[in-house]
Amino acid sequence: MKQILQSFKTGKTELTELPAPKAKKGEVLIQTTRSLVSLGTERMLVEFGKANLITKARQQPDKVKMVLDKIKAEGLMPTLETVFNKLEQPLPLGYCNVGKVIEVGDDVTDFKIGDRVASNGQHAEFVSIPQNLVAHIPENVSDEEAVFTVIGSIGLQGIRLIKPTFGEAIVVIGLGLIGLLTAQMLVANGCKVIGYDLDDTKIQLAKSKGIIAFNPSKGNEPVKFVLSETNNVGADGVIITASAKNNSIISDAANMSRKRGRIVLVGVVGLNISRAEFYEKELSFQVSCSYGPGRYDDDYEQKGRDYPLPFVRWTEKRNFETVLHAIATKKVTVEDLITEIIDLDNYQQIYGDIGVSKSIASILKYKEENIPDHSVFIDKKNVIASKGNIAIIGAGNFTKMTMLPALKDTKANLQYIVSAGGVNGTALAQKHGIAKSSTDFNEVLKDEKLDVMMITTRHNLHASMVIDALEHDKHVFVEKPLALNINELRLIENAYGKSKGSLMVGFNRRFSPHVEKMKGLLGSSQMNIVATMNAGAIPSNVWVHDMDIGGGRIIGEACHYMDLIVFLTRSKIKSVCMNAMDVNPKENTDNASILLKLENGSTGVINYFSNGAKSYSKERLEVFSQDRTMIMDNFLKTQGFGFKGFSKLKTKLDKGHKNQFRQIVSSVNSGLGIGLIPYEELINVSKASFAAIESLKSNSWVEV
Repeated sequence: MKQILQSFKTGKTELTELPAPKAKKGEVLIQTTRSLVSLGTERMLVEFGKANLITKARQQPDKVKMVLDKIKAEGLMPTLETVFNKLEQPLPLGYCNVGKVIEVGDDVTDFKIGDRVASNGQHAEFVSIPQNLVAHIPENVSDEEAVFTVIGSIGLQGIRLIKPTFGEAIVVIGLGLIGLLTAQMLVANGCKVIGYDLDDTKIQLAKSKGIIAFNPSKGNEPVKFVLSETNNVGADGVIITASAKNNSIISDAANMSRKRGRIVLVGVVGLNISRAEFYEKELSFQVSCSYGPGRYDDDYEQKGRDYPLPFVRWTEKRNFETVLHAIATKKVTVEDLITEIIDLDNYQQIYGDIGVSKSIASILKYKEENIPDHSVFIDKKNVIASKGNIAIIGAGNFTKMTMLPALKDTKANLQYIVSAGGVNGTALAQKHGIAKSSTDFNEVLKDEKLDVMMITTRHNLHASMVIDALEHDKHVFVEKPLALNINELRLIENAYGKSKGSLMVGFNRRFSPHVEKMKGLLGSSQMNIVATMNAGAIPSNVWVHDMDIGGGRIIGEACHYMDLIVFLTRSKIKSVCMNAMDVNPKENTDNASILLKLENGSTGVINYFSNGAKSYSKERLEVFSQDRTMIMDNFLKTQGFGFKGFSKLKTKLDKGHKNQFRQIVSSVNSGLGIGLIPYEELINVSKASFAAIESLKSNSWVEV
């Protein structure tokens, strides 16, 4: 399929060939007929992409601070590599999509094949969208009209927040597409609507829709004009839909408001607010968030959990439906807002001069006879080898930042990369010479010429994909964790027992030269190990904290050090006790101390903390044994005390990824499978991570 992507590295806006997505659970696959170009938002993204690095940095000072912290902790070159990798990731453009449902995912209840729908899908021939971000189109609404649904809901949410009553005077600052739609809906609500913009074409359009509109560059000063139109009372409410970098708009909004007036920001303007202007009138100010309640809430958007209507009357989906109803009943008219309708292949007619375009609404038109293809060839020169053919499942940050760079200097036969949407996977396939990009895991799984499946998806998919791959007799590498619970682990054990394939979990740290040196010097004696992970805070709404998706950071990340302790002690974990700092811990924590008893009498302590400074070393390992001590600092430096002939090892940051993947590729190319870590240790570490969570619940030691 074809999709419009924006490169933040080159600044180019391109129409790219990608594999079509599959309809995931809770989603519908839509064949696009029309999509609307949001000139304001997309112009900002295109211009940001074209900007140089210094300009990009100036626009994102918070990201600059993160980069500086990372340099302090990990060094300059690894940080620069991460930054440039981020910039290489293409951004899909668009969020106003109309089309026909051609596939329905599991648990979808609101839609069926053949339904005409509007969604926040991108500029792509096929999009897979969660059902709470999709709305049915009334029969009397054309595709060209329905394509205004999502952008109209942005304005509608601003109206919801300002809470206008019949007869109130509301000012709309900025009569672009969102502003014109907002003003129309306010008129339909019985308000006296005043709007202004610097474009005379938009002023005339607004006047034709019953809006009192003016151009401030033609002699009318905004504050005085509004006061004269409101008998010097001032506006009851001001909705800002403009985009500007200066602070004059927010000041004008305050000065034209009546006492205790309301101001809502929908657009993007300077926010250096004068306290005096707001204080004297007791003005209220609020920023509107996109389409409405539910936006950026994974429970609502991705998991389909609707907010109960009696308590949250207007969700983003119900806003979509309201806009469509307003169009259907002609309370809002949009035909005269359409500047141009362009075939998708001619997209540059819109994007080529988007920086200076005076268009109000530009619509992309799609061919309707296309059939979705879920795999596309990227590098036909990459011929399938006799053995060792690899498919990478997952195209997220780990694959991009760590796995593929580590595989670069190996002789890996990379045949497929599978990603949910196809965008990231295709970009990585093009960069690393991978033969095909796909969105269909099952299709790739059935390829008998593939030997190895490398799984790097979100954690909740690991177990099922490992089982499917083992049942197809594939060798399986899975990034940690292997499973999220004991039931998944038992199913994996059952599949492994019947499979001709082998299994490996991405416990890369045991392959670091620092850890290998430690193991060689320590021998097989009993030891005490203290491991500290200064993991850093991750916002609570990120998927890794979700016990159903990420499994929490103990199962998902602290397992690394459980494996490391097993590796160094040469013994399996016998029992676990975990204590958390949280006041009322249940099962999810990222501030905890984990005590381990090993079968050979060794002990381990894992301090997994998220409340430390990011500028401090991220990982530290201390080992005490036979009057000797070893200290490893962040995989950069290892010191030995009491060892004859060894005092220090220094390297670049090396957590063992390159050595791990080099050994994997060498093994599979030799036809020896992928089991570089003893299977029993993989199972033991998984069980120990579950035992840690059980210990937290029961406040006791738990046997593994």
